[in-house]
Amino acid sequence: MNRLLELENKVLSGDLLEKSEALELLEMPLEDLCEAANALRLHFCGSAFDICTIINGKSGKCSENCKYCAQSAFYETPVEEYPLLDTDTIVKQAQHNDERGVLRFSIVTSGKKLSDKEIELICSSSKAIQETSPIKVCASLGLLDEGAFAKLKAAGINRVHNNLETSKRNFPNVCTTHTFEDKIAAIKAAQKAGLSVCSGGIMGLGETMEDRIDMVLTIRELGIRSIPVNMLNPIPGTPYENNPLLTNDEMRRIVAIFRFLVPNASIRLAGGRGLLPDKGRLCFQSGANAAISGDMLTTTGITVEQDMKMLDELGFIPSLWNE
Repeated sequence: MNRLLELENKVLSGDLLEKSEALELLEMPLEDLCEAANALRLHFCGSAFDICTIINGKSGKCSENCKYCAQSAFYETPVEEYPLLDTDTIVKQAQHNDERGVLRFSIVTSGKKLSDKEIELICSSSKAIQETSPIKVCASLGLLDEGAFAKLKAAGINRVHNNLETSKRNFPNVCTTHTFEDKIAAIKAAQKAGLSVCSGGIMGLGETMEDRIDMVLTIRELGIRSIPVNMLNPIPGTPYENNPLLTNDEMRRIVAIFRFLVPNASIRLAGGRGLLPDKGRLCFQSGANAAISGDMLTTTGITVEQDMKMLDELGFIPSLWNE
């Protein structure tokens, strides 16, 4: 029996791969690896596909110095700046996405964390969305504490997003205004408040494949089953503006390895997918089974209509299978 088949069978039997085994996947033939990852996806997740959209609820002037981000106040970028959007604007956007078949709608804000007043406004918006639409409400609001997360939970938000971005080793190279440990603390506070958590990272920050594996192993240890996989879109004016774009094959291998490590997760293609020549189609045949559709925070994405057409062609069924 070849080694790839041994590792695939280990995962199929319900066992988790160790880091050393994941590193072995780096040398496996790409097409064979992607075929095996897709088989794992079908076994553990079926044809279900979790599709979501986001709204840039508060833009720019962020106090954090994340080197990839156009919204950081540390860098000169052409990003639009505005305070927290009003409830009516947020509700209308949620309704529009629900009408197009989107399953989740996330309110994303810039800054290290929202103020108490802003949290109350987000809670009001969440309640208003639920009065008019069945769409699930998520939020990405920074490094909040358990009390703030509990308020969001009470307002009907069932999932919060907080990317680790990269490995613990590499994190200080990406951001110095908060720490990897700060991220972990916020994720655990959200979980303690009863919220589901969505957490992943950005590929192309100068990290190694080992960093990517370490990041996902941390996510697995936290019990997270919604994992966004972003590909860096190098923004002019940021320190990473000259970072090379990842190739389709690099992204396929990343997605496939993530599927081997967390076989029952929503592996969610997110920011940067529009830079791929096929808009992620091959990644969806290599283990990915979720996506952020529509525009990203400061960059243009892929329309919901285009994505729905592609999902139908690939045999996926939009479904809230993984809560």
